[in-house]
Amino acid sequence: MRRERIVAGEPLDGEDEVLNQSLRPKTLSEYIGQRALVERLSISLEAARQRSEPLEHVLLYGPPGLGKTTLAHIIANELGAKLIATAGPALERAGDLMGILTNLEQGDVLFIDEIHRLPKVVEEFIYPAMEEFKVDFLIDKGAFARTINVPLKKFTLVGATTRAGALSPPFRERFGIFHHLDFYPEEDLFSIVKRSARLLKVEAIDDGLMEIARRARGTPRIVNRLLKRVRDYAQVKGDGKITKETAQTALALEGIDHRGLDDLDRKFLMTIIEFYAGGPVGIEALSATLNEEKDTLEDMVEPFLLKIGFISRTPKGRVATPLAFEHLGRRLGDKRPRAQTELF
Repeated sequence: MRRERIVAGEPLDGEDEVLNQSLRPKTLSEYIGQRALVERLSISLEAARQRSEPLEHVLLYGPPGLGKTTLAHIIANELGAKLIATAGPALERAGDLMGILTNLEQGDVLFIDEIHRLPKVVEEFIYPAMEEFKVDFLIDKGAFARTINVPLKKFTLVGATTRAGALSPPFRERFGIFHHLDFYPEEDLFSIVKRSARLLKVEAIDDGLMEIARRARGTPRIVNRLLKRVRDYAQVKGDGKITKETAQTALALEGIDHRGLDDLDRKFLMTIIEFYAGGPVGIEALSATLNEEKDTLEDMVEPFLLKIGFISRTPKGRVATPLAFEHLGRRLGDKRPRAQTELF
């Protein structure tokens, strides 16, 4: 079972998801960041509107928390269409998807989160639905088996995944539009958290909001979550206003340092440095040493550390870079314990 981390890109609980939904932009004009993606998507949407046709099927991929679900809702809003949302793990049998597909109206948007986790039988069932807007449904068994061809109304499938490579090539090729979401720069996160503070009626100065943006790991979902934690701290321990000092103290209390790393990130790096002399070391060995699931390390820890240059992947395994040694107050070749890195 995965641990809950405040710096995780996935929602922590229902309350966390409600917060995300309340702050979610409704249109492309409100969407902050991912400028090249937004420009390309706006052209595709306008072309579909001018032709009065459903948008081509869209695949959104990238690390969790970057806005794939938000973009799915925006696509539906921009098209004036209804959005029907589900997730790959929830569709265990072809019959689960059959009921959804046959209830779609013309132009509806079907959003499937974690689409890489669709069972193979469901994935193959959806192929004709995507290409020809029909499904072949088998009823009865043995000598009495027969196939019913069910026509569907034209719809747009929007798939979201953190692992585009896990989709089979035939499945990927049925999407007409591909968009990759990357981590956000600090200036975009600052704009996002400033908008969120305004919507939540939180009193804050720019320095305080920038401090939150700096530690949000390039992820909008995380910056909104950190804003909520700092807001609570400012309300209980301060005068309710978010300042730079308030943000620093509140986030240090949560164990988040000035680069956005938490305890698990630092343990991951220190394990490479102390147990494996800086690497290279395989992910399986790290998983066993840290007593953490391999998927947790690959999906929740490594992407950001790779992005900021703290680790590198080699054919022989993971290697801690000089930047990681410097951040943790270590020197290359020095394995003696040192004081924990300063969180401010």
